[in-house]
Amino acid sequence: MPNYSFDGQALPSRAVYSDTAASVNPNERKLYLATKRLLDFFGALAGLLLLTPLFAIVAALIKLEDPKGSVFFKQVRVGKDGREFHMYKFRSMIANAEALLDELLDQNEVGGAMFKMKNDPRVTRIGRFIRKTSIDELPQLWNVLRGDMSLVGPRPSLPREVEEYSHFDRQRLLVTPGCTGLWQVSGRNSLSFDEMVELDLHYIEKRSFFYDVKLIIRTVKIMIAPNSAY
Repeated sequence: MPNYSFDGQALPSRAVYSDTAASVNPNERKLYLATKRLLDFFGALAGLLLLTPLFAIVAALIKLEDPKGSVFFKQVRVGKDGREFHMYKFRSMIANAEALLDELLDQNEVGGAMFKMKNDPRVTRIGRFIRKTSIDELPQLWNVLRGDMSLVGPRPSLPREVEEYSHFDRQRLLVTPGCTGLWQVSGRNSLSFDEMVELDLHYIEKRSFFYDVKLIIRTVKIMIAPNSAY
């Protein structure tokens, strides 16, 4: 398994982390959690206001390609401590994409409790572009404003994925999920599920205000020069 790094620091392998929640202390550093919420709220509010013209353009393109489908896609995700919430994205797939998922499960290209398929036939033409540039994720700023998500944190999981989690994997649910994170800027879809969990736990252990800011800056760079998103 590759040993990915961030800011020159090698990330430890899965074996380094104890298979207990004790290896992660999400309730520490109250000042950090308070400043993180302030960054989330004002960052999401500013983003929603500044990106309104882009939202209008994307919405128009989605409707032009598929007039009968909705602009936004709402899906149940699992957040902190297993609490479920509705996450919002720009719709990048055909209207009945969820109903067709069972027919594609045997073509999953990612190991573990996650489904990814590079040439997913359900993705629309505009959908391929907004997924590649991560524009489809921008409506999650509304989730951040509400407090369901943070700007930075582990990827919010689907309920069916969480059902397959080991006790070790469930440590990802100890913190608020994020729009972006260490996984997203370290390879994203080119990484396995186990590698994603390792990166998330590394972030949870090392997170700080400046670490979050660095990840946000790297995310903006990736949106301009996309990585392996699909």
